[in-house]
Amino acid sequence: MEFKFVLPEDVNADNLKDLLEFEWLIPRKVRHFLRVRKNVQINDKQAMFHQLVKPGDVISLLFESEDYETPTINLGQENQIDVLWEDEHLIIVNKPFGKKTHPNQPDESDTLLNDLAAYLKPKNQLPYVVHRLDKETSGAILFAKNPIVLPILGRMLEKKEIHRVYEAQINGSLPKDTMVINKKIGRDRHDRRKRVVDEKSGKTAITHITTQKKDGHLTWVECWLETGRTHQIRVHLASIGKPILGDPLYHSKPTNASRLMLHAKELSLIHPFTKESLTVKATPFLSE
Repeated sequence: MEFKFVLPEDVNADNLKDLLEFEWLIPRKVRHFLRVRKNVQINDKQAMFHQLVKPGDVISLLFESEDYETPTINLGQENQIDVLWEDEHLIIVNKPFGKKTHPNQPDESDTLLNDLAAYLKPKNQLPYVVHRLDKETSGAILFAKNPIVLPILGRMLEKKEIHRVYEAQINGSLPKDTMVINKKIGRDRHDRRKRVVDEKSGKTAITHITTQKKDGHLTWVECWLETGRTHQIRVHLASIGKPILGDPLYHSKPTNASRLMLHAKELSLIHPFTKESLTVKATPFLSE
């Protein structure tokens, strides 16, 4: 694998070593191989690790096949992929409801990751999971297209630098048109599929909710997350007596909804290499 990067104006490193180690999170072993094999260039010239870098410099990195483990992914159906945004490092797709984000067993081939692997195969690229959406949830989801960018995106998730906005449909109205639910979430000891509010031993979970639209007894709400716990929006809305329509786990009464009415309608981040501000929207079909 060979990559070329043009350093942006706000590059956060003084020299090549710091750029590779702290900004791009290249593993120590891989940095060692880059150095001893002389597989790094700056502006088409052999580079030294102590060499200074500046905006506009072109950094070329050549990786050997043994530098990164190549995952094995069964190929799915490439025509199932709806691309919202893509470059050589990242891809954001519109996940359909009813499809798992990734396999749980090695022989599975009907998840979004499998379909994306089939889509990327002609480009000699592979998808890497950055975050996930529940099987019943639709909308914008981000994948890495190489192992170099994957740890950077993981750090961005931890630092809450990847923002996701969701749309949900509930019966009735919220207690307030704008509210914040701050309740810890943990596992349900009686049902391994579920999560519950657990203020004693759960993990911090914060959801911001705003009323977007009302139509009779139905209300559409917008949610954005400060944290990313499993089933967070579903658990939090159910905890205030407003479970999402069509939720098979947290709505105790049958509804006319044909699916879980939860959609990831927007995803935004700063591109880790170009520093471009990206905001990608998936058609908010729940309210149209």
